[in-house]
Amino acid sequence: MSPHDSPRADAVPPPRTFRGRALPRPDEDVDDQGLAFDLRTMLDRRALLSGLGLGLAGLGLAACGDAGTATASTSASALTEIPDETAGPYPGDGSNGANVLTQSGVVRSDLRSSFGTSTTTAPGVPMTLTLDVVDMVDDDAPMEGAAVYVWHCDRDGEYSLYADGLEDENFLRGVQVADAAGSVTFTSIVPAAYSGRWPHVHFEVYPDVASITDATNAVATSQLALPEATADLVYATAGYEASVANLANVTLGSDNVFSDDSAATQLPTVTGDVASGFTLTLRVGVDTSTVPTAGSAPTGGGPGDRPTSA
Repeated sequence: MSPHDSPRADAVPPPRTFRGRALPRPDEDVDDQGLAFDLRTMLDRRALLSGLGLGLAGLGLAACGDAGTATASTSASALTEIPDETAGPYPGDGSNGANVLTQSGVVRSDLRSSFGTSTTTAPGVPMTLTLDVVDMVDDDAPMEGAAVYVWHCDRDGEYSLYADGLEDENFLRGVQVADAAGSVTFTSIVPAAYSGRWPHVHFEVYPDVASITDATNAVATSQLALPEATADLVYATAGYEASVANLANVTLGSDNVFSDDSAATQLPTVTGDVASGFTLTLRVGVDTSTVPTAGSAPTGGGPGDRPTSA
């Protein structure tokens, strides 16, 4: 090489580029150039695809095959399947003794009073609970026609059908059939926090109302966790005194049902107040291609003998 061919020591190397654009971080890989660069790349690609007649529908697949560009998908879902949880020892679905699901009148929206031979009403701060149930196998389509069975303890931490003196009561239990939006709504009361458990609501999802008489037909069995801020407000009112100490002795991280992820997908959104009542809403993703793994009641457990998994 002649002296004229040798590079100058002070020569400035040409800037690194990607598709004719200078990289804002020339020392980094293409996929580490920052959000603004990625968005510009994606918009440029969108314009190209539009010109080719592919439109937005092809953007997700096309982008996934292009290393170093932002990926997009119009069909991706951020919804997580609701975890399988124990039905506890007081399900009232026939899997552990009593079966309220075979009784006329169980399909109802207001759960506060017993139905049948008793009209006893459970006192407590009003709670409206809405569950929006979707089928994750069917692109999160609403599960219209699905039957959702809900049950929970009363203000004293006791369950109808099981606790001493409540064997002939069936309040705070009932079924609703999902509408076209996959929604079911119940009127109830805020449950207590009893020893060893974070305050919660049990529910089972069945394919249809004809399936509810057999607990093995459930396609999902889970629990909803009451948000701590809501519990604190409710438990400061008359009738919930015992719940104050019980809640202080448990956390979502120590509860043996919610502790795996601190109820990440089982905490509802809440509006309202003590005077007018609270409205809880939870979206429930159900994988109808799988069989629930934790729906059976644990062995033992009866009135006065409440396991911590109830």
